[in-house]
Amino acid sequence: MSAVSASTAGDGGGRRRGRRPGGADTRAALLAAAREVFGESGYRDATVRAIAGRAGVDPAMVNHWFGGKEKLFAAAVLKLPFDLPEYVARMRAAPAEELGERIVRGFLGAWDAADGAHFSALIRSAASHEEAASSLRDFFLANLFRQLADRVADDRQELRAGLVASQMIGLGVVRYLVRFGPVADAGVDALVASVAPTVQRYLTGPLA
Repeated sequence: MSAVSASTAGDGGGRRRGRRPGGADTRAALLAAAREVFGESGYRDATVRAIAGRAGVDPAMVNHWFGGKEKLFAAAVLKLPFDLPEYVARMRAAPAEELGERIVRGFLGAWDAADGAHFSALIRSAASHEEAASSLRDFFLANLFRQLADRVADDRQELRAGLVASQMIGLGVVRYLVRFGPVADAGVDALVASVAPTVQRYLTGPLA
């Protein structure tokens, strides 16, 4: 997701001309706009007016469709953009020595498909919204790592989980949020080749 230019900054940043009618596409437009605005401002600083302006609708539509900013955030950001059970099943189907590659490839595939906006919104909001931070913890600890515990070295498993999370969240921040050129522009195969061996060591190798 590219940074907002000066001409679109402020509450009405990126505002479309005219107003979108309050039909069936309004909900989808608000969800997309919310991910952009939460990704730029985080939960605390994002406003209903900015989100509505980005979607080209009246701010009252946020309450009409979602009942307010909190529920819009839950629908747009806290709901993962992929099927979590299917994601975990693909991880479990891999041989233990290929888990690192499978995790990195699956992570990049899932968030690339959402154009990174969803991940950026979740990361920017985690500092000021406990449920966003909890969602990140649950994804790596409860929903992924604990499901793979029998495939991972049995020593210091909580540390191993934290190290994997640090690697993947850091990769996501650089690729989707900071958009550091070499990583943001790299192909998935190149990143998997570079990052997966480190993740694999965290999972099954010796820890100093």
